[in-house]
Amino acid sequence: MRKIKRYSRTILVASFALFFCTAIKAQSDLDLLITGAKVFTGKEFENLDVGVKGEKIVYVGVPQQELKANHSLDASGYILSPGFIDPHTHLTYDLSREDRKANLPYLMQGVTTIVTGNDGSSPIFIGDKLQEWERNGIGTNAALLIGHGSVRKEVLGLDDVQPTVGELEEMKSFVARAMEEGAFGISTGLFYSPGSYSNTEEVIELSKVAAQYGGIYDTHMRDESSYTIGLIKSIEEVLEIAEKASIPVHISHIKALGKDVWGKSAEVIEMIEDAQQQGLEVTANQYPYPASRTNLISAVIPRWAEDGGYEALLERFDNRSNKDSLQAGIKENIRRRGGPETLIFSSAEDSSLNGRSLEEIAESWQINPAEAVVKALRQDDGIRVVSYNMTDEDLNKFMSQDWVMTGSDGTPGHPRKFGSFSIKMRKFYGEDKIMDLPFLLHNQSALVAETFGIEKRGEIKEGYYADLILFKPEEVKDHATFEKPSKPSSGMFLVVVNGKVVIKEGEFTGELAGKSLRK
Repeated sequence: MRKIKRYSRTILVASFALFFCTAIKAQSDLDLLITGAKVFTGKEFENLDVGVKGEKIVYVGVPQQELKANHSLDASGYILSPGFIDPHTHLTYDLSREDRKANLPYLMQGVTTIVTGNDGSSPIFIGDKLQEWERNGIGTNAALLIGHGSVRKEVLGLDDVQPTVGELEEMKSFVARAMEEGAFGISTGLFYSPGSYSNTEEVIELSKVAAQYGGIYDTHMRDESSYTIGLIKSIEEVLEIAEKASIPVHISHIKALGKDVWGKSAEVIEMIEDAQQQGLEVTANQYPYPASRTNLISAVIPRWAEDGGYEALLERFDNRSNKDSLQAGIKENIRRRGGPETLIFSSAEDSSLNGRSLEEIAESWQINPAEAVVKALRQDDGIRVVSYNMTDEDLNKFMSQDWVMTGSDGTPGHPRKFGSFSIKMRKFYGEDKIMDLPFLLHNQSALVAETFGIEKRGEIKEGYYADLILFKPEEVKDHATFEKPSKPSSGMFLVVVNGKVVIKEGEFTGELAGKSLRK
């Protein structure tokens, strides 16, 4: 198995001035030459010049007078870092939309590459989607995972059933095709239906297929709280899959969600590091916010009630024999997530509900919170909730681990899509001093590339793709809040994707320089 390199920390901060100039010669060795910056080399900062030709970095070294470029940039006082890589997004749909394919929420944070298809949800035919993005253009590089839930739905539908031998072979064939077409691994959403209906052996068998192609197992674990098997048992399941499928595993948005598991971060960390010592490759990502966001059904409806999909759920709402057990399950899940006052509605078709807590809505309807859930879901199965369910102590402990990287889990209605990388720099590095700058930059670039097997990205090296960001840490700001979650970040002076300048002086240049990446 691949080994993730351990990381040593240093600190260096600089502040000077910057200006653009253009070389006189028409014929030049380079397209872009960046001089004077503090270049992050993976462990420390060095005063180096960086030259770009086409889409690659062709020079990293001491200043040389004979180097000529079409465009030169004196970046004295700025940090030059590899572009950030986000291992967990929900951008498959965004990148296919004309008005979103530039991926500006991420470019403005310095993210130059994203991974999507997480949580078990992806296109079935990976190759078709990658080709579509190539035809239409995208703003960032994009890698895809094949979603276990999507494969299961294709073969078994939304029912709580186990596959026959033949059906499992059909599922394996979908995974194999996806890997051959360029998927970087398989993702699961074992908390969500229909993924939640699968047993561990099914996941192991499908993960073995991905492993044969050098892929990764990326998972939204079965339980981050105490819904079913519990947080600790879910970690054990992840480690079992890693061992039996002989595959690197990556835990998405690692957390201790809800009152029942607050304070469990230390135990989880110990389990993972013990597994690493035994030779398993285990990493994780995390969004730096104390609140999560998911659909209302997944948050509070018992899994048994989802069997068969939304229409079957509506029938259960009307079934008198189910009423007491369904209401009891909803009430327990509301408690588990911190109470009705912590569940804030978003993305409801009835906009009057958005931004209000379940407690407030129930009071206005003069019914209890569990009944309010049923009433709301009868009208709209797309309601999502922001849920304040994590402690700062657990958040910070996970964030401090050198195997935890930043993953936005970006969806509308939560500031993490527009602000995860910027708040990490502003608050957790700049204000709270949870980490130093080299630690932050490494865990948002090279560590992600190495973990997912994204070649020739994530580092500033000759022969690597020119995905670069130029900034002053003190100028990087997140502006998205839970009240206004779609406000873009600021502070990235320059963002380069595959050698093209896409953000210049904080503004989008119009270049769609991203590539569809294949394993």
